[in-house]
Amino acid sequence: MSKPIVLVVDDTPAALGVVCDALRARGVRVLLAENGAAARAVLARVTPDLVLLDVMMPGEDGFTVCTALKAEPAGRDLPVIFLTAVDAPDQKVRAFAAGAVDYVTKPVHVAELVARVGAQLELRDAHRKLEAQNAELEAEVALRLDAEAQLASSLDRAVIVLNRAGEIVFATRLAHGLLAKFEVAPARLAAVDRHEHGGGALRVRHFTEPGRDDTTMLVLEEEQAEPGPAALLQFGLTPRQAEVAYWVAQGKTNPEIAVILGASPRTIDKHMERILARLEVENRASLIVRMTGLLRVG
Repeated sequence: MSKPIVLVVDDTPAALGVVCDALRARGVRVLLAENGAAARAVLARVTPDLVLLDVMMPGEDGFTVCTALKAEPAGRDLPVIFLTAVDAPDQKVRAFAAGAVDYVTKPVHVAELVARVGAQLELRDAHRKLEAQNAELEAEVALRLDAEAQLASSLDRAVIVLNRAGEIVFATRLAHGLLAKFEVAPARLAAVDRHEHGGGALRVRHFTEPGRDDTTMLVLEEEQAEPGPAALLQFGLTPRQAEVAYWVAQGKTNPEIAVILGASPRTIDKHMERILARLEVENRASLIVRMTGLLRVG
């Protein structure tokens, strides 16, 4: 776990030497800046976890520096504790209006200041963990919604359910693909066991419930078809993961796969994380090599 970082902005940092030593003793990395310009230079290189900011400084005072820091993306959520020798209510109000989370008067009581810093660092760490959990939860919800929305298209068989008029009631993605490839109407397939087109052939299996003729289920199978996503199920992938892995093997990027499968790029990214973990490969290139022989890519 990395050390928390505290940026101390004071035109006489030696005056806070005892405070800095106490923070370092608690495992905090302390950075020093003598004015606002120096503080911004530090922020350009490092994002601290907290800022101890003196109010009375030559040139820009602490209020001006704090306002400028809060205007920057790196400092927007950065907790700032003001240090000042002025213990006046209007100064405290002004400090909080500028974006401070706390206000400590000088001369500081070292133990108290260190405790206040520690409390803010714990709050910041808890906030980060909550954000990470929320991001993970959002990703999980996206995966579940995607799974529900794509249930029909995730099945690894070409299944069609027709009503009495020969119209589609339900069809998987693979079934839609075969209908388009063989340029055939579903009602036509309801009357045949085999359909030929463009040098290829489609076998049709019929299933009906005894005593009912309101619906008919057809299972389509392409003769001598090239391996598709279903071939990757043997790796222990879910149907949706198999689809994603298949398109990766075809050289598609995650954004392109998102368009093809009608999902969000973030959802595809999450699927990829799980595919790599499931197949115990480190990256996209290793995944493609793993699948090349099976899918005869190239």
